[in-house]
Amino acid sequence: MLKIRNISADDKKIFMDMMRKFYTSAAVITNGSEKIFAANFENCVGGSNFVEGYIFSVEEKIIGYGILAKGYSTEFGGECIWIEDIFIESAYRGRGYGSKFIEYVKAKYPNKIFRLETEKENFGALDLYKKFGFKELPYVEFVFAQE
Repeated sequence: MLKIRNISADDKKIFMDMMRKFYTSAAVITNGSEKIFAANFENCVGGSNFVEGYIFSVEEKIIGYGILAKGYSTEFGGECIWIEDIFIESAYRGRGYGSKFIEYVKAKYPNKIFRLETEKENFGALDLYKKFGFKELPYVEFVFAQE
């Protein structure tokens, strides 16, 4: 049975290792950096009002993580929860754990707008998100990040 809990300071090593795997996979375009991974961890455990980190475990073994970011959508007129990362170790994929996390998030934040992004080639993720009623938007996304 999947357990989902908030990330804690004791999870730093395994969380960072999983982020390295996720950000070097075909699921994302960018490879991230140690600086970004550390900032994500610190914000998840440091009480940021904008981000939440979760650890997934099965029989006490940590098998993945998820990160949510909070905001507001003027396009949809309400608070928005971005499902930023869902990572499941390869040996545990295909068992419904990604679905369990999405169900958890939807129950925790009823009546919110949910957004996420994925690569078009990430067919497993596309199928999962469509199963939950997510609809593809026809946007070109831009980013400007100051160092």
